[in-house]
Amino acid sequence: MKHTVLVTGSSRGIGAGIARRFALEGHRVAIHYREREDAARALYNELAAAGCSVMLAQGDITDEAQVKGIVARVRETFGFVDVLVNNAGIALPTQLVTDTSLADWNRALETNATGMFLVTNAVLPEMISRKRGAIVNISSMWGVTGGSCEVAYSASKAAVIGYTRALAKEVAPSGVRVNCVAPGFVLTDMTACFPQDVIAGICEETPLLRAGTPADIAAAVLFLASEDASFITGQVLSVDGGRCV
Repeated sequence: MKHTVLVTGSSRGIGAGIARRFALEGHRVAIHYREREDAARALYNELAAAGCSVMLAQGDITDEAQVKGIVARVRETFGFVDVLVNNAGIALPTQLVTDTSLADWNRALETNATGMFLVTNAVLPEMISRKRGAIVNISSMWGVTGGSCEVAYSASKAAVIGYTRALAKEVAPSGVRVNCVAPGFVLTDMTACFPQDVIAGICEETPLLRAGTPADIAAAVLFLASEDASFITGQVLSVDGGRCV
């Protein structure tokens, strides 16, 4: 069965990898972006040329009115949102918590936690009404273990985990499943700027001795959204090469 899938923050990096995997599997995919239209359109063109059913959905997930507009456009084009992947998020510069401004703290929580809440609330009523749906939230290994000098980011990603577990219990009787993927260090355009010796050091600290890829995360998300995971909800799947073992 093919689904309509909304992947927030999917113009690049992990989100693009997730959108690409779902689209190539034959699902109808809404590629969401806030500002990076060029990257989103490049992904759209790539997948459309491959014969995939894709659309672009622009908007700020921290703005409730814009979120409702995003979901309305997806419904109008592809119908009921069967699968929501809450991927959109931001990271702050590595810094001591005492150097973190209130504005930065609020920005991390607003995007990584509140944005997830708003998008989920926009699709959830119809999922509950139809007695089906799958939600996969993207956290981080720092949401599991906490990262020194990453306090605001870690707190926001830990909120994603708490939200996942609580919501899974709340909506399970309605046939809606909610799970979470917690990536480790993943090679994307955002991490490509890291010096090679830093990346090598991270790989040495990872039991599987390599960095992750967007495709690694996408495979986990696809599984959790699939019927193969129909008896799985409220879980946090660490895709981190063993970093959190």
